[in-house]
Amino acid sequence: MRALTIRQPWAAAVSYADKRVENRVWPTTYRGPVLIHASRTVDRRCGPLVTAVVRGLQLDLGAVLAAARIVDCHDSADETTPCSPWSTPGQYHHVLDEVTALPLPIPWQGAQGLWTPPTVLIEQVRQQLSAKAADHVLREADA
Repeated sequence: MRALTIRQPWAAAVSYADKRVENRVWPTTYRGPVLIHASRTVDRRCGPLVTAVVRGLQLDLGAVLAAARIVDCHDSADETTPCSPWSTPGQYHHVLDEVTALPLPIPWQGAQGLWTPPTVLIEQVRQQLSAKAADHVLREADA
Protein backbone atom coordinates (compact mmCIF):
# COMPACT_ATOMS: atom_id res chain seq x y z
CA MET A 1 0.00 0.00 0.00
CA ARG A 2 1.20 3.46 -0.88
CA ALA A 3 -0.21 6.98 -0.76
CA LEU A 4 0.24 9.85 -3.19
CA THR A 5 -0.10 13.49 -2.20
CA ILE A 6 -1.63 15.64 -4.95
CA ARG A 7 -2.30 19.38 -4.84
CA GLN A 8 -5.85 20.61 -5.07
CA PRO A 9 -7.83 20.93 -7.31
CA TRP A 10 -6.13 17.98 -9.01
CA ALA A 11 -6.80 15.65 -6.04
CA ALA A 12 -10.52 16.43 -6.31
CA ALA A 13 -10.46 15.76 -10.05
CA VAL A 14 -9.00 12.31 -9.33
CA SER A 15 -11.26 11.55 -6.37
CA TYR A 16 -14.60 12.90 -7.62
CA ALA A 17 -14.29 13.21 -11.40
CA ASP A 18 -12.67 11.30 -14.26
CA LYS A 19 -8.99 12.26 -13.94
CA ARG A 20 -7.22 8.90 -14.16
CA VAL A 21 -3.71 10.07 -15.05
CA GLU A 22 -1.46 11.72 -12.48
CA ASN A 23 1.41 13.58 -14.14
CA ARG A 24 4.80 13.37 -12.44
CA VAL A 25 8.42 14.10 -13.36
CA TRP A 26 9.45 10.70 -11.95
CA PRO A 27 8.45 7.18 -13.00
CA THR A 28 7.31 4.37 -10.74
CA THR A 29 7.40 0.61 -11.02
CA TYR A 30 4.84 0.31 -8.20
CA ARG A 31 1.49 -1.26 -9.14
CA GLY A 32 -1.22 -1.69 -6.55
CA PRO A 33 -3.39 0.13 -4.04
CA VAL A 34 -2.80 3.81 -3.41
CA LEU A 35 -4.48 6.38 -1.20
CA ILE A 36 -5.20 9.74 -2.83
CA HIS A 37 -4.12 12.46 -0.41
CA ALA A 38 -4.88 16.17 -0.94
CA SER A 39 -1.96 18.43 -0.20
CA ARG A 40 -2.26 21.45 2.06
CA THR A 41 -1.47 23.68 -0.92
CA VAL A 42 -3.56 24.70 -3.90
CA ASP A 43 -2.29 24.87 -7.48
CA ARG A 44 -3.71 28.17 -8.70
CA ARG A 45 -2.26 27.65 -12.20
CA CYS A 46 -4.77 24.99 -13.18
CA GLY A 47 -6.60 25.47 -16.45
CA PRO A 48 -10.23 25.53 -17.53
CA LEU A 49 -10.58 21.71 -17.73
CA VAL A 50 -9.98 21.16 -14.03
CA THR A 51 -11.77 24.35 -13.01
CA ALA A 52 -14.95 23.24 -14.78
CA VAL A 53 -14.76 19.74 -13.29
CA VAL A 54 -14.31 20.78 -9.66
CA ARG A 55 -16.59 23.83 -9.65
CA GLY A 56 -18.82 23.65 -6.59
CA LEU A 57 -16.81 20.94 -4.85
CA GLN A 58 -15.33 21.47 -1.42
CA LEU A 59 -11.55 21.28 -1.86
CA ASP A 60 -10.38 19.58 1.32
CA LEU A 61 -6.73 20.16 2.16
CA GLY A 62 -4.39 17.89 4.10
CA ALA A 63 -6.63 14.83 3.94
CA VAL A 64 -7.02 11.42 2.32
CA LEU A 65 -9.89 11.65 -0.17
CA ALA A 66 -9.96 8.30 -1.99
CA ALA A 67 -8.47 4.88 -2.53
CA ALA A 68 -7.40 3.74 -6.00
CA ARG A 69 -4.99 1.47 -7.83
CA ILE A 70 -1.92 2.40 -9.85
CA VAL A 71 -2.15 0.11 -12.87
CA ASP A 72 0.51 1.55 -15.17
CA CYS A 73 3.18 4.20 -15.55
CA HIS A 74 4.55 5.32 -18.88
CA ASP A 75 6.63 8.13 -20.32
CA SER A 76 4.67 10.63 -22.38
CA ALA A 77 7.58 10.58 -24.84
CA ASP A 78 6.47 7.06 -25.81
CA GLU A 79 2.99 8.25 -26.85
CA THR A 80 2.01 9.23 -30.37
CA THR A 81 -1.25 10.70 -29.03
CA PRO A 82 -2.04 11.72 -25.44
CA CYS A 83 -3.36 8.82 -23.35
CA SER A 84 -5.92 11.10 -21.67
CA PRO A 85 -7.21 14.66 -21.82
CA TRP A 86 -5.55 14.98 -18.39
CA SER A 87 -2.07 13.91 -19.52
CA THR A 88 0.75 16.42 -19.75
CA PRO A 89 3.55 16.14 -22.34
CA GLY A 90 7.03 15.73 -20.91
CA GLN A 91 5.80 13.90 -17.82
CA TYR A 92 5.43 10.33 -16.61
CA HIS A 93 1.80 9.28 -16.51
CA HIS A 94 0.80 7.32 -13.42
CA VAL A 95 -2.39 5.60 -14.58
CA LEU A 96 -5.09 5.16 -11.94
CA ASP A 97 -8.08 2.81 -11.89
CA GLU A 98 -10.79 1.73 -9.47
CA VAL A 99 -10.88 5.15 -7.79
CA THR A 100 -13.26 5.07 -4.83
CA ALA A 101 -13.94 8.33 -3.00
CA LEU A 102 -14.24 8.17 0.77
CA PRO A 103 -17.52 9.37 2.31
CA LEU A 104 -15.51 11.62 4.67
CA PRO A 105 -11.99 12.98 4.12
CA ILE A 106 -9.48 11.75 6.70
CA PRO A 107 -7.18 14.55 7.90
CA TRP A 108 -3.57 13.40 7.61
CA GLN A 109 -0.12 14.79 6.90
CA GLY A 110 1.17 13.81 3.48
CA ALA A 111 4.63 13.49 2.01
CA GLN A 112 6.38 13.85 -1.32
CA GLY A 113 6.55 10.94 -3.75
CA LEU A 114 4.84 7.63 -3.08
CA TRP A 115 4.77 7.23 0.69
CA THR A 116 3.81 4.36 2.94
CA PRO A 117 0.71 5.10 5.01
CA PRO A 118 0.66 3.79 8.58
CA THR A 119 -1.62 0.90 9.48
CA VAL A 120 -3.91 3.17 11.53
CA LEU A 121 -4.62 5.29 8.43
CA ILE A 122 -5.27 2.22 6.25
CA GLU A 123 -7.74 0.98 8.88
CA GLN A 124 -9.55 4.33 8.91
CA VAL A 125 -9.88 4.11 5.11
CA ARG A 126 -11.08 0.50 5.32
CA GLN A 127 -13.77 1.49 7.85
CA GLN A 128 -15.22 4.03 5.42
CA LEU A 129 -15.34 1.76 2.40
CA SER A 130 -17.93 -0.93 1.95
CA ALA A 131 -16.57 -4.41 2.62
CA LYS A 132 -16.67 -5.22 -1.11
CA ALA A 133 -14.88 -1.99 -2.11
CA ALA A 134 -12.26 -2.41 0.63
CA ASP A 135 -11.54 -5.99 -0.40
CA HIS A 136 -11.34 -5.04 -4.07
CA VAL A 137 -9.40 -1.75 -4.05
CA LEU A 138 -7.18 -2.50 -1.06
CA ARG A 139 -6.67 -6.20 -1.83
CA GLU A 140 -2.87 -6.11 -1.60
CA ALA A 141 -2.66 -3.72 1.34
CA ASP A 142 -2.57 -6.64 3.78
CA ALA A 143 0.18 -8.51 1.96
